[in-house]
Order: sequence, then structure tokens, then C-alpha cells
Amino acid sequence: MKKSIIEKIDGYAMTEPNRVAYEYLGKINTYKELKEYSDALATYIDSMGLAEKTPIIVYGGQTFEMVATFLGVVKSGHAYIPVDTNSPGERLTIINQIAEPAACIAVEKMPLSLADIPVIEPEKLKMIFSNSVEEPSKDKWVAGSDIFYIIFTSGTTGVPKGVQISHDNLASFLDWMQKDFGIEDKCNFLSQPPYSFDLSVMDLYPALTRGGRLVALPKAVTDNFKELFAVLPTLALNVWVSTPSFIDICLLEPHFDEEHYPSLSHFLFCGEELTHKTADTLHSRFPHAHIFNTYGPTETTVAVSQVEITSQVLADYKRLPIGSPKKDTVIRVVDDKLHDVQEGQDGEIIISGPSVSKGYLNNPVKTNQAFVDLKEQVAYRTGDLGQLDSNGQLLYKGRIDFQIKLHGFRIELEEVDHHLDQVSLISQATTVPKYGKDHKVSQLIAYVTAKKNNFTSNFELTKAIKQELKNLMMPYMMPQRFVYLDTLPLTSNGKVDRKCLIKEVNK
Repeated sequence: MKKSIIEKIDGYAMTEPNRVAYEYLGKINTYKELKEYSDALATYIDSMGLAEKTPIIVYGGQTFEMVATFLGVVKSGHAYIPVDTNSPGERLTIINQIAEPAACIAVEKMPLSLADIPVIEPEKLKMIFSNSVEEPSKDKWVAGSDIFYIIFTSGTTGVPKGVQISHDNLASFLDWMQKDFGIEDKCNFLSQPPYSFDLSVMDLYPALTRGGRLVALPKAVTDNFKELFAVLPTLALNVWVSTPSFIDICLLEPHFDEEHYPSLSHFLFCGEELTHKTADTLHSRFPHAHIFNTYGPTETTVAVSQVEITSQVLADYKRLPIGSPKKDTVIRVVDDKLHDVQEGQDGEIIISGPSVSKGYLNNPVKTNQAFVDLKEQVAYRTGDLGQLDSNGQLLYKGRIDFQIKLHGFRIELEEVDHHLDQVSLISQATTVPKYGKDHKVSQLIAYVTAKKNNFTSNFELTKAIKQELKNLMMPYMMPQRFVYLDTLPLTSNGKVDRKCLIKEVNK
């Protein structure tokens, strides 16, 4: 019988209790501590008398205590909803309203209070972690089709969607990670993406279920290039997990190469398109490393296809492929009637298999739109354009709708519009992506008709608008440029003509 995810992680606490599970800028925590903390929290949650299997919000940053809390929550039979400290208060409030959680655990101090649910504050959590308890019953552990975690992604109407990922969804992903990437047990994984971003799952559980070490690189460091380039060489990394955008930053440092990072053997990229230029540069810096391009939406548990970017792949493709699917998964490219298109033709990428989510939390309408029955299996409509080539490789061709990826973050343009509409200085606004030569979104541009104001320059107006937006949206959603017009162009239906503006900005 296969071991559960929790059993695998706890196993290292029993056999190698002093093995390091987590490293945060020199501070280390062991698998023994991970088990003790999570057992103590699970016991406490069990005593709260919460409704069974209802989710629990976990608020915090990239810390060992955050990971211990995730495990404590799933050991108590609940799914966790990670919310990052960089999230605006409004997002936390909306997630609370949609998810109807049983409780909230504040690993770090929250910017606002949540009504109607119990909140475990940071000081209380420290006390709980220090308790010595008997091992809680395994009967309550999240298992099988139980939901393990819920990650909220961008939504079309300004309302985020909670993607439910079960234990079995995650187990399918982890099985693939173990078999198809040639990564050995007990490796040191870079842990850079925030835990509210599902790319973090690509380092979190592949490391912990195989006795590895998570090496945290918090946002405070990555935002400061001088500090980043000072810290990176001190991290003894084996496996690198990030968006391509982050590796682009690191490649600015000329000493980021095989000579200075001899233990770095694997690079795994997901979250946005890996460009030929980036992969080529990385390949020249780390000629003996294994570089993988992976693809998959949050709704299919992190990623479902991969290809190793070798010198041959770089020679054969100007725009890199996103690989072939994992063995238990079927990827189809279909037309608008969901019929398979021929090899070499563009169509929508549709994914079915055991890592496909059962849908969005408390949102049957959006679930029914995105998850369809196809050939006796539930399939997820990605909204991505793709093509299968003669080598059986999947090629990514862009977004069908107005959902984009910027620096690895998925953004619904309509959600950004929604937040812009809430700004007191704005009469009307819409956002459009500007694409670079590498086919990736390089900027988000807001077209705005402003209300009457007393600002003497557009610079001052933009500064004031951004100040308001900081309280409404995630930092990665903030438009980089603001263009002011007397009126926005309209379609024949009287709607803002976003396509016209996209053409204008990408001439």
C-alpha cells in the first residue's frame, strides 16, 4: 500500500529526526521539529470542535512555522488556504467570504480582523507549537479525495476563484516529480515562490516527501538585488524552482554559473513561458545541469507536462516546447466543439487525469464552465492555445481570452479593471498587455479616463492612483504604465474595445 504524503514526511522525523527540513537565511529546523509542531497544532485544532473538512485560512510568509501549520491543518482533517503577507486586506476579506472557513491561523500578524470565525494569533500559535503532545490519530488525516489545499487565483469579475486540490491530485503530481526529473532523494530545493502561488508546491512537497531541505529565499531578499546576489552564493542548492522571470534577474549576476554553484544540478521552470534566450543563456552558464520547461495550470496541480531543454531542443525550436504529458494524464488540443484538431493545428489545450481539480470552492457556475466531461473523464479547459507537433511535443501559443501571465503570476485583466474602477480619481479604465519580442507579456498598461482633478501633471495623478490601488490589489497586478485618454474606444456593442488597444500598444 502506498504511503500517504503525511506519512512520507513524518517518516523522516522517525528515522532521521535531526535531518534539516527547512533553512531560512542560516536558521535551520529539523524534521523532528516539523512533526512536533504539526502534531501539537493538529491536536489543538481537533480540540476546537470545528466542522469536519471545512478549510482553514493560513496567513503568513515564507517561514518554517508556515509549513508546520500547513501540515498541522491537514493532520487535523482540514484543507489549508495559504494567504501571503503581501496580499491586500481586501483580498483576505474576499477569500474569507468565499471560502467560509472554519478558522484562520495567523502565523504572522494580520492587517485586519476577520469576523465570525476563530483566529489563532501568532502569540497563541507559538504557545501551541511548544506543547508536547501524544501523536494525534491518523484517522483524521487528509487522504484520498479529501481536499489538501485551496489556492485562490485571479477571477474575471474581480472575485478570485479557489482551486481545490485533493490529496490524490497532489500524490499524482509528486509521483511524476519523483520519476520523470532524475532528482535524487535528500536534495536542497530553492523555496522562492510565495506559498499562495502554486509554483511553491513544486519545491515544498517534492522536497519534504523525499527527505530534502527547503531553502527559503524571502521576498525581502529577492526585491533587493544587492542583497540577493550576496545571499545566493551562501545557499548550497541542488534543485532550482522558479519562474523564468526570476532566473532572468539572477542571470544579471555574471558569477551565477556552474563554477560558482557546482552543486546546482536541476532547474525547473513553470508559471510562464520560458524563452529561448533565457534557456540558451542558462545552458551556457550551467552546461552540465538539467533544465526543464514545465507547463500546467493551478487547476491541474502545478504542472502536467515537461521537456528537458537540451542543446538539441535549443537547436530544433525557436520557441521552446512545453513538453509531453505525465503518464497518467491526457492532453488534447481541441476546436471550439471540443473535437481534436490535427497535428500542427492550433486549438485549446484540454487536460484530463488524476491531478485535475474537482473544481472551484463554492463556485458551481465557474466550475461547470471550466471543467467538462470529455470521453468519460473530467477535463479542464485551460483557455490556452496550443499545438501538437510531429515530435509529440506540445507547443504553447498564447491565451485565448484576456487572462495573462506576468512574471509568473496569472492575472485576469477584468480583475485589474475592476480594481481601477474603484479608484476615486478614475472615470473609466481598461488594461492591456504589452508583449516583448520573446512573446511574453512585458508590461501591463492601464488606459484611463480621469475624473476632474487638481493635479498639475499626469505623473502626480498616476502616483495618487497607485497609492489608492495599493490597498485594493496584489502588487503584481499593478499596471506599469498609465495612459490618459479623453474617451476609451468602444466596440459596436458599446463595450470598451480592448482588442483595439492591444493592437495599438503592440504595433
